[in-house]
Amino acid sequence: MAGTAVAALAVAGCGGGDDDDGGTNTSSSAPAGGAGARLSLRADPDGELRYDKKGLEAKAGSVTIVMANPAPLSHDVSIEGSGVDKHGEVVGQGGTSRVSADLKPGTYTFYCSVPGHREAGMQGTLTVK
Repeated sequence: MAGTAVAALAVAGCGGGDDDDGGTNTSSSAPAGGAGARLSLRADPDGELRYDKKGLEAKAGSVTIVMANPAPLSHDVSIEGSGVDKHGEVVGQGGTSRVSADLKPGTYTFYCSVPGHREAGMQGTLTVK
């Protein structure tokens, strides 16, 4: 049983990434047992005001976005749209910001709420189906 859990974690941690800036990168995942979607993204490690993904997708219900911050600047992740306005904790380099919301099908925006960051382009589209 323990070996199976370790193997599952090892596979889950080996996600491939597409670091080119062309097109829209999307990511979605749903934990077993209907616990909702857990989406991951990272702030740009070089300090550019952007995330590594421009688009995320999830099924309707509980959605959590987890943002790792390898950047030298502080960032967070927030969600807005369709009456939702939720903010994760602003974290410095090495920190992790999380935001969760119960989302209905529709289009939402995920963004950094640190003043000036969203305006500089640190945002993306979250599509909920």
